[in-house]
Amino acid sequence: MAGIVVVFDFDKTIIDLDSDNWMVDELGATNLFNQLLPTMPWNTLMDTMMKELHAQGKIIQDVEEVLKRVPIHPRIVPAIKSAYSLGCDLRIVSDANIFFIETILNHLGIKDCFSEINSNPGFVDQEGRLRISPYHNFHLSSHGCERCPPNMCKAMIVEGIQISLEKEGKKRMIYLGDGVGDFCPSLKLKECDFMMPRKDFPVWELICKNPSSLKAKVCEWTDGEDLEHVLLQLINSICFEERNNQRDTNLLSSSMEFKFERIPMVAHEGFPQVLPVP
Repeated sequence: MAGIVVVFDFDKTIIDLDSDNWMVDELGATNLFNQLLPTMPWNTLMDTMMKELHAQGKIIQDVEEVLKRVPIHPRIVPAIKSAYSLGCDLRIVSDANIFFIETILNHLGIKDCFSEINSNPGFVDQEGRLRISPYHNFHLSSHGCERCPPNMCKAMIVEGIQISLEKEGKKRMIYLGDGVGDFCPSLKLKECDFMMPRKDFPVWELICKNPSSLKAKVCEWTDGEDLEHVLLQLINSICFEERNNQRDTNLLSSSMEFKFERIPMVAHEGFPQVLPVP
């Protein structure tokens, strides 16, 4: 079971909407957000919005309360807890931000289920204002991927995970996502891996248009209940396959040992008879 790594996107995968838009709408800053949207990169915009909301008197506790109200399908938390209890290594690769993700996961009681969270940095500064910055500092250099937004290429993160897994002896990956940014990492998955795109969402549409570009098996899902069913079915299927492979390996090893111990030892002319070790 330790060989299964499950990688989740966050927005519209673990939670049912975009956390940035939810925050802006709930704190009454939608009009300003829409005005600034064409003028700056997304991470810079969210950092600016947090500055404006702080100036309006919104404190970090207001931000946390909004995050605790975020909609989530009732079967998502049980699905995550089940995958974790089965021994899977759970990770997050998301274009949201660390503060939003950790606040929500802590509220749901599942943060400890995840061994790693890869997202845009988000932290509270000395003035009590939430600061948000890009995962990849594109002001200094480009990550070089034309498919992905300048602040994050999820494929590069997945490649880093794959390298670490090879060292740890973990071999199988299940990736869950919904957005355009989840297509690039799906191309890095191997034949033994599984891609779980959310049906009728952008990544699913891209996969449908480019089915031959993926090596991994594709298993779609629609909502939290479907996610739970498909994910746990895949995990159980992988475990069953690995148990059978281990059993066959053990049987083969026992059979070879059995045959080796009973090979008749015949003396060759000119050489003394060699007796088997008792």
